[in-house]
Amino acid sequence: MFRQDRANPGTRVSQWKGRHDTAKGWPGSRVSTWLNGGLFGAAGLTAFGGIITQYVHPSDGSASAGLTYRVHTFRGSGKFVVSSGAADVDYLIVAGAGGGGGGNDNSNGGGGGGAGGVLTATGVAVSAGTYTVTVGAGGAGNVTTGNGYDGSDSVALSVTATGGGRGTNTNYPGSGGSGGGSGDAATTPGAGTAGQGNNGGQGGYSGPYSFNAGGGGGGKGAVGGASSGGESSTGVGGNGGAGAAGFYGVTASTVGYAGGGAGKGITTNGTGGSYGGGGTSGGLPSGGVPNTGGGGSYGKSSGTNDGATGIVIIRYEVAA
Repeated sequence: MFRQDRANPGTRVSQWKGRHDTAKGWPGSRVSTWLNGGLFGAAGLTAFGGIITQYVHPSDGSASAGLTYRVHTFRGSGKFVVSSGAADVDYLIVAGAGGGGGGNDNSNGGGGGGAGGVLTATGVAVSAGTYTVTVGAGGAGNVTTGNGYDGSDSVALSVTATGGGRGTNTNYPGSGGSGGGSGDAATTPGAGTAGQGNNGGQGGYSGPYSFNAGGGGGGKGAVGGASSGGESSTGVGGNGGAGAAGFYGVTASTVGYAGGGAGKGITTNGTGGSYGGGGTSGGLPSGGVPNTGGGGSYGKSSGTNDGATGIVIIRYEVAA
């Protein structure tokens, strides 16, 4: 019987005897972490695609405690191929995030990009066949005085997570999985999609448009923060909405995703939302953390503020 914990056999696949591994893959790494390989799962499921890992769920009091899961992680688009058998799987689908709106170095604010939408489910039946997986790209940010771009959708198992909305400078922010932050008080923040994310934050200005402060992009866990400071040249940019934690990842450790991007202030910039949102605590712009669906921060004359690419994870129980 095939032992799934066997480590790094030194023989070629064609020389293995008495094994049930598919004659494909790279046997130079641990069997449980083959890339582009296929392994037998519970109930005889044989599946390929993505980066394949395996772990035992920790004893945390949940129904999953002590169970062994095989995980297919897609950091880019690909195919999940079930060559034989059938099983119930769990999925996590995170879309690409919106890019942040531009803001020059002096007084124009920029809203943060909205996080990519997040969807998850358990007990989804799959059987033999090929399932296309699309991982959404993050939208480009703008580092001058223009608007960012919306993130792209992620799609797997006939389910679509919606890309995050763009952050803007003065025009209307994008709606999406989570909405983008607005760059001034005259525009409404982008709306989030129910069950996937939250609205962006409201920007503000002091009389003339020469003093704009941007709102933060929405996150999976919270609405983007509104700018503050009132009628003065000391406007504070809104923080990106918090992402959400507790999702499964490549290993047994839980992972957070989809923080919103930070908005630009006049004197003080916002901070990116937890779990992937762009914008550092020091007030510097940055893009969302790759493969988290985190929104890009406000833009500046240099640096980057693109939204992060999403991710798709499919897992299922296997025999220990």
